[in-house]
Amino acid sequence: MGNDVPRRRRAFTATTPEKEVCYGLEMRGSQLVVLIAFMGATCLPTTCLAQLPPSPDEASARKSLHAFLENFDSELKDRFTAALVDLNGDGKPEAVVYLTGKGWCGSGGCTTLILVRDGDSWRLLTKVTITRPPIRVLASKSKGWRSIGIWVAGGGIQPGYEAELRFDGKTYPTNPSTPPARPLTGKADGKTIIAEDR
Repeated sequence: MGNDVPRRRRAFTATTPEKEVCYGLEMRGSQLVVLIAFMGATCLPTTCLAQLPPSPDEASARKSLHAFLENFDSELKDRFTAALVDLNGDGKPEAVVYLTGKGWCGSGGCTTLILVRDGDSWRLLTKVTITRPPIRVLASKSKGWRSIGIWVAGGGIQPGYEAELRFDGKTYPTNPSTPPARPLTGKADGKTIIAEDR
């Protein structure tokens, strides 16, 4: 513990129907050593250690997303986790960004942004408050957009639960603890795009 380096958060996941690529990790130094040793012992180098470089579209999307977030909050730095995922089926990724920087978190959780491409940059579609990972893209759709599952807990909400955010034709709900967001009962089909902090 005393020899561990501080945690650093800089994760970036691109998700398409065909693949999911994680561009960063958050872990302490000793955890990284264990992960590398595990990967070397259990994985083939071509499948675990050598990933294909991102496509030009993915690289461009990542670069423009970082520029957008720098302009959005210059103090944010690398205090976020972002996932690129096609929410509306148009073949172009939207961005789901979980902010953990100064001023973006409270006792109920942190803020999540849902962004859409706007030419060479991004535009804010929805700012969702009091969120916690895991954040999932659900199989269900509303108005042609995939629903999003966000964990709600803390700030007086105990026990926690997963809330479904359904697109209303213009935006997603901004608060997962109040309608029109709704608690999910049981486990809805979907895919985790931003994993739970450990």
